Amino acid sequence: MLRLPTNVWLLMVCGAIAMCGAPMMVFVGGIVGAGLAPQASLATLPLAMMVVGTATVIVPVTLLMQRFGRKIILISGALTGGLASLGLAFSLHAGSFWGFVSAAFLLGANLAVVQQYRFAAMESVPVVQAGHAAARVLLGGLVAAIVGPELAVRFKSAGGAEFVGSFIALASLYAVVAALLCCYRMVPAAKAGGENRQGRPWGELLRLPALWAAIVSAAVGYAMMSFIMTATPVSMHLHFGHSLEDTKWVIQSHILAMFIPSFFSGALIARWGVFRLLIAGVVAYLVSMMVASSGQGVVQFWLALIFLGIGWNFLFVGGTALLPSVYRHQEQYRVQALNEFCVFGVQATAALSSGWVAHRFGWDAIVWGCLPLLVFHIGVILLWQRDQSQTKCESPSA
Repeated sequence: MLRLPTNVWLLMVCGAIAMCGAPMMVFVGGIVGAGLAPQASLATLPLAMMVVGTATVIVPVTLLMQRFGRKIILISGALTGGLASLGLAFSLHAGSFWGFVSAAFLLGANLAVVQQYRFAAMESVPVVQAGHAAARVLLGGLVAAIVGPELAVRFKSAGGAEFVGSFIALASLYAVVAALLCCYRMVPAAKAGGENRQGRPWGELLRLPALWAAIVSAAVGYAMMSFIMTATPVSMHLHFGHSLEDTKWVIQSHILAMFIPSFFSGALIARWGVFRLLIAGVVAYLVSMMVASSGQGVVQFWLALIFLGIGWNFLFVGGTALLPSVYRHQEQYRVQALNEFCVFGVQATAALSSGWVAHRFGWDAIVWGCLPLLVFHIGVILLWQRDQSQTKCESPSA
């Protein structure tokens, strides 16, 4: 049993609270959007704009952390989440679709900061424990998977218009996160990569197969998950007529499946290595696609979203754990910024296109549209493994 430092435990707790905004928006974003949107194809735009907000802000957030340190940006992110939640509540009360979309973008900006929790945790432990630390922080998603949708349902009618009270309750949670983060301890500059040297040039870094294996694993994992998950509530509730309760159950189960593997994915990396964990993630995604295409019943949706969550965890944790082995301390923030831009840029594209594809071509197009991404990912990690094998063969004669 690993002894984790206080920072990691603090980030686990704050992450559990701060992540509630994402599952709440996944659950209600498309449904609320369908009621407010001027046309049906825009129903998932609020959820997509949340992802776009993350992708847009992720690089500036990383660079601001390099300049000012993680603590002040982490606290600012929590306050932004609270402001965004109040904006969502006000827009619902006013019946403003575009106000709701704008506030969703701001919520995504907060989630860009939340994504840095895993890097902050990894800096607080030795490199060999980085995968464990990242996985432990992601365990906060277990709490968020339950609390986010439950907040949406329990406070649904508390503010007059539907879900106004839900977002006010979410704003109060972000205030708690901001207060807790005041206890975060800054990691010494030498360990956090605060050296003045820039490290290797981009040309050398970008020729590293391991770098692309890490980035593509996390990016493909997020893109496929987001593409299918974004379309699920609208497809289930509006297109196939399943109840709101069944839809909530499927989404909650999916988010639980995203984070439950974090109990053991760090140990699997230690036992199997990153490559085998990534292959297991690919297999989980293939199973998800086959189940999702076999029918549109609640059970099929449930099983497909379970395997989708497991596949996401293995690819995202695997890619995140691989990344620190690529960069040196002084290259940390640059490489992390590139990684986050690629991961959340691809995710934003997937989320933006998901609602349109579902409306225009249907559920099967959503499912099998992911296959080219998966094939591409397999090619990248095989190239990385070939490079690893060649390096090992050459090392004795070096």
